[in-house]
Amino acid sequence: MSRIKPEQVKRIALVGTGVIGGGWALHFLARGLDVLAYDPHPDAERRFTHMRDYAWPSLEKLGLAPGASPQRIHFVARLEEAVAEAPVIQENSPEALQSKIEVLARIDAATKPEAVVLSSTSGLRMTDMQVKCEHPERTVVGHPFNPPYLIPLVEVVGGERTAPEAVDWAVEFYRAFGKRPVKLDSEVPGFIATRLQEALWREMLHMVNAGEATVEQIDEAITSGPGLRWAITGPGMNYHLAGGERGMAHVLEQFGPSLKWPWTRLEAPELTPELRDKLIRGCEAESAGRSIPDMIKARDAYLIGILRLLRAPPP
Repeated sequence: MSRIKPEQVKRIALVGTGVIGGGWALHFLARGLDVLAYDPHPDAERRFTHMRDYAWPSLEKLGLAPGASPQRIHFVARLEEAVAEAPVIQENSPEALQSKIEVLARIDAATKPEAVVLSSTSGLRMTDMQVKCEHPERTVVGHPFNPPYLIPLVEVVGGERTAPEAVDWAVEFYRAFGKRPVKLDSEVPGFIATRLQEALWREMLHMVNAGEATVEQIDEAITSGPGLRWAITGPGMNYHLAGGERGMAHVLEQFGPSLKWPWTRLEAPELTPELRDKLIRGCEAESAGRSIPDMIKARDAYLIGILRLLRAPPP
């Protein structure tokens, strides 16, 4: 079987163009690819156009590949038409196992055997999703972080029936088109970044539920504190740097005993109506009347500044 080299890909098919799929479309358009898109939602094209209009200026500021254009996307009426000739497909259907199984089976049946099928699932195992595929060996998880058109991370892992070379191909494809792929060694549910994010989310829910902190206080504590460091070093290296000349060894000696202290509660609290209302009211208070589109524009502007800074050599 002859498969195109990752860096030679000129077009990609997308199945689903919501928040994640639309973000992928913008990323690939900005990298100079042609995009063929399918989405069964009757308002899909208008929703994507709205996303394109507010996000494309950010991509222009960050830098476009030669020939990149927001017009190089074409919506089609049938999934099979979108994927039939594509060398690579990025699937972005709803995060429900049975739906993923059926959609991936349809994609698998309609594509060339050498095509690589990527799934944007945020936590499902490819082993569980590829069960109806005739060619499961080319199905790979490519999990992005929102917004996919700006955040470089994509977590890549195959299922039990995925060929290792397909995983390697996916890693090289993402890298060739501007992503920072992290190849996982095993299919841990939720992958790496989502599991870490989920731990923080659960602790946030506990503090809000118990009246120990508000949404605004928690957000401020992260954005003005560890969030600034995490943009430069991950939690492991952050602790290493905090340990002085002996690094992580000193940190473990000093703080190892505290691992048994009741500082975290990783079991999720019940999402009661009261907790739900606290979270919603907290977000509304922190928004201070700003619309979500306005806040997304502000978020993207800050992300561009951070990405530009991280691209530059350290002083």
